[in-house]
Amino acid sequence: MSFLIVLAALGFLMLAAYRGYSVILFAPLAALGAVLLTDPGAVAPVFSGIFMEKLVGFVKLYFPVFLLGAVFGKLIEISGFSESIVVAAIRYIGRTRANAVVVLVCALLTYGGVSLFVVVFAVYPFAAELYRQSNIPKRLMPGAIALGAFSFTMDTLPGTPQIQNIIPTTFFKTTGWAAPWLGVVGSIAMLTAGLVYLEWRRRTVMATGEGYGGSAGEAGNKPTAARSGLPHPLLSIAPLVLVGVVNFALTKMIPQWYGDSYALTGDALPGLKSAINLPIKTVIGIWAVEGALLLGIVFVLVTAFNRVRTAFAEGTKAAVGGALLAAMNTASEYGFGGVIAALPGFLAVSSALKSVPDPLVNAAVSVTTLAGITGSASGGMSIALAAMSDQFIRAAEAAQIPLEVLHRVVSMASGGMDTLPHNGAVITLLAVTGLTHKQSYGEIFGITVIKTLAVFFVIAVYYLTGLV
Repeated sequence: MSFLIVLAALGFLMLAAYRGYSVILFAPLAALGAVLLTDPGAVAPVFSGIFMEKLVGFVKLYFPVFLLGAVFGKLIEISGFSESIVVAAIRYIGRTRANAVVVLVCALLTYGGVSLFVVVFAVYPFAAELYRQSNIPKRLMPGAIALGAFSFTMDTLPGTPQIQNIIPTTFFKTTGWAAPWLGVVGSIAMLTAGLVYLEWRRRTVMATGEGYGGSAGEAGNKPTAARSGLPHPLLSIAPLVLVGVVNFALTKMIPQWYGDSYALTGDALPGLKSAINLPIKTVIGIWAVEGALLLGIVFVLVTAFNRVRTAFAEGTKAAVGGALLAAMNTASEYGFGGVIAALPGFLAVSSALKSVPDPLVNAAVSVTTLAGITGSASGGMSIALAAMSDQFIRAAEAAQIPLEVLHRVVSMASGGMDTLPHNGAVITLLAVTGLTHKQSYGEIFGITVIKTLAVFFVIAVYYLTGLV
């Protein structure tokens, strides 16, 4: 019975997400409903002592990353930098390679720190015009955007500032640059397989005589020609490069500046009632990304002030609102995971997952399954790590597997089956492009399968070569 309660809570949350209801509202309802069926008297204590503690802890750690990433992405958009990058990619790569152009531009923006959702809005108008001029069926476009924005630059390439690569740092005491060679190998495999798949789909569909087509649901998202007087492409790409370089530099420098821990005492801050000792290893990845994004924001403001000043107020308001929503969605799922992990029924789930003997496969299956159920890479990973991170660490250490490898596998696994139909990014992508699941989800699912298989490919590479 206790196992069924856990499954019912997970199923309820998945159904709510699929139907488009707010996870912020339904995650606590699902969690506390499970507690009510297990021990009615524990509902209020669990809400305050577990759910809210987990939620607040997540926001405390990660909200600045969500906020700075959203503001940086919005500035890249309203400054014209993203548009300039798209136009340059089309000019130098060519319109005949539409899939490669869209994937490259999405990858540059995502790896440069721009929010996945912002990338979709920024790239779509020009991707649509590119597909139209090349007479490639528009319904294939979401697959290309998904490959460029929702895959290797989100969780696989070392150093990516996306939240899916940052969350594991606090559990495993690693950095965003964990297992760099495995990350590069996995990214190349994912990109190659994805492009081959997209090109195969393009040739297959166009061989039937199908052209660009159209969609009646595009309202307000018509393809547009590029504006005149765009910034130079090298200037446009500079803040993205800056974020990557500064992220790498700070990852190396922060431990040198602070050591293993830093104590805040009454000598420096007389208002403190007691000393605060902060373990630096748990925040290196977060601080490095925050510092890099902050410098990226300053760079855009300095170099494109005249372009952004008129839209700065409204743009940043929208960015802050989006960051709050994204952070609270994931934090609610994290709180949900903390509650579920405390229930007796979860012991059955944990025991079942332990039956997978290999530590890396165990972690990958656990994380990608929960990401698929919740429809969120960061949410599923948060639930899994909140419930099973200690188990993953013990198993990895017993098998003498570096935690950097565990970090990379968990991060990649979070982006595996998360792009199922109820995923928020998928729903947003289809809404922006004016397409439906029936028209375009097939190609997105193909990319989902490739992402999921890439995790196990990386695990095999590690065991065969010892590459880290």
